Amino acid sequence: MYIAANQVKKEKDSCTAKKTSIGGMALIEGIMMIGPIKYAVAVRKPDGEVEILEKPLPEKNVWTKIPVVRGGYNLIRQMVLGIKSLMYSADFVDLQEDEQEEPSKFEKFLEDKLGDKAKDVAIYFAVFLSLCLSIGLFILLPNLLTGFLGIKSNILNNLIEGVLRITIFFVYIVLATKLEDIKRVWQYHGAEHKTINCYEAGQEITVENARKMSKHNPRCGTSFMFIVMLVSILLFSLVGWHSRLLNLVVRIVLIPVVAGISYELLKLAGKYDNMFTRALSAPGMFMQRYTTREPDDSMLEVAIEAFNKVKTDGEEDKW
Repeated sequence: MYIAANQVKKEKDSCTAKKTSIGGMALIEGIMMIGPIKYAVAVRKPDGEVEILEKPLPEKNVWTKIPVVRGGYNLIRQMVLGIKSLMYSADFVDLQEDEQEEPSKFEKFLEDKLGDKAKDVAIYFAVFLSLCLSIGLFILLPNLLTGFLGIKSNILNNLIEGVLRITIFFVYIVLATKLEDIKRVWQYHGAEHKTINCYEAGQEITVENARKMSKHNPRCGTSFMFIVMLVSILLFSLVGWHSRLLNLVVRIVLIPVVAGISYELLKLAGKYDNMFTRALSAPGMFMQRYTTREPDDSMLEVAIEAFNKVKTDGEEDKW
């Protein structure tokens, strides 16, 4: 489990290493990078050219400065940016179709009722559904399944719930890798990591240099999800085991706390390289064997284009 983490460490130690807060997300034939000041989306169009979208980030406010609280805030913000970027990249894929599909009844309803705001409402609705799916699948379902076992031991119940939560997540990831369309997304995911690792290793950001880098990164969303699993096991164990309904309520109420603590731990893993942070990142780094694939050079070009647009010349991108 430590192989990927050690590989990244060796690559970074070979040059003047530096830590950056820049992160990204793989899209459909593209990549979104979030920097300290703005975010950029680079998409490979059907004609082979790379289309770039640059937009400033919302100004920082009090919620972005409070430890733990900022975790939930940044999670929602990044989900909104991710959905926007995904919709943007999907538009170029639609251009390959000879005939445009008719808008759905739901899309027509939103356009009739909300006009220009219909797209924003659709984005926030998609974020809401994504949160509901994630909470239901990875938080509530393991608790319900454990409750049906009728075990009286609080310790054993929490342990079984945690094992089920990790198992469901693992199966979900493995099944996703079987989808043909997802395989190219995983390649772009690898290109994103290689580009960031190249920058943090202090090397010139070129396709040749990025190609040599690891496709794993400790600040990946996969690592974040695994940290969420571990934090939830520890935190839920402290609140005890109650009736089925109360258990669900307690877990929903504690989700912002779990996300906030997990965010702070992920920041530590990205900022420092020691025994604790490597152990913390190890499960997520292992899972990245499934969620990343080796990209081709054209994908690395897209990642580099997006990264260069958000990179700053000053110190803003450092932790």
